[in-house]
Amino acid sequence: MTWIAKPALRHPSLACNKVGFTRRDYEGKISTLCAGCGHDSISAAIIQACWELDIQPHRVAKLSGIGCSSKTPDYFLGQSHGFNTVHGRMPSVLTGANLANRELLYLGVSGDGDSASIGMGQFVHALRRGVNMAYIVENNGVYGLTKGQFSATADQGSVSKRGVVNADSPIDLVGLALQLGATYVARGFSGDKRQLVPLIKGAIAHRGAAFIDVISPCVAFNNHDGSTKSYAWVREHNEAVNRLDVIPPRAEIAVDYAPGTTVEVEQHDGSRLRLHKLDADHDPRDRVAAMNHLQARQARGEVVTGLLYVDPQAGDLHEHLRTVATPLNALREDVLVPGPDVLAKINAALR
Repeated sequence: MTWIAKPALRHPSLACNKVGFTRRDYEGKISTLCAGCGHDSISAAIIQACWELDIQPHRVAKLSGIGCSSKTPDYFLGQSHGFNTVHGRMPSVLTGANLANRELLYLGVSGDGDSASIGMGQFVHALRRGVNMAYIVENNGVYGLTKGQFSATADQGSVSKRGVVNADSPIDLVGLALQLGATYVARGFSGDKRQLVPLIKGAIAHRGAAFIDVISPCVAFNNHDGSTKSYAWVREHNEAVNRLDVIPPRAEIAVDYAPGTTVEVEQHDGSRLRLHKLDADHDPRDRVAAMNHLQARQARGEVVTGLLYVDPQAGDLHEHLRTVATPLNALREDVLVPGPDVLAKINAALR
């Protein structure tokens, strides 16, 4: 129903954020996904996060691949830049766009088929290079567009809607992101908006490769007894390590908590992540501890959610490559083509 336009009228009592936009201004077209799909809840969380962060929609570039998840950028931030790429190739296109114009906020939306199968190589290199982006995988464990075959993230032993048992070992994108060097790693659940919205806000504010794996049940093919990606199963087995608040730098910071129950992490832009620890032993600044915690809980059949790891001092691809501060697409020809003398010096240095 994307051809049906949403009403353009706005009720005069709708609240505006600091940049003058209502929450409705961050919406997109009408969703064509199945009623109850977890992906629509993720879209709603992205809308809420961007509105609360006072982001100007035209400063956002949203990119996706192919699949149910990759349709969702059409349903949020209708006034932003968007590009729907080839299946599994979103990370490389996002990397190129980020190198050309570092002044935009980059939001990559993908799925478990798009990133964990055909796009695995792209996923790996975007994270290890530290591309400055918020990379969200909407993970339902199935290929929803082709009638519910197991994806690479489906848990071993899980049962399909047709009664087939999955014999393959799953790919854990969160564990992989930790190994690859992503500097903001989290897992959320589409049925827990209270946790998901702050996780997305923290990822957008983070400089470097921020990755969020969101368990998002497919109501058509993976929300039945025997599924480990259903609403009921995830709610029953969810083990949240923390609750997250994002405090922008302009807000007054008032701290009132019992010792040992809250951790604050200041990010590069001055915003603070206030982590209310539900697991007293988890330190989100320790990558090795996060990997160990993830493995231990998985062995017990639990789905770990929350902010698992963050590096507040992280750099990004532009810092690694030492690019100029001016966006590359704004450089003049006399800077991009300095002449034969400069080229001769470069060639001489390589001999």
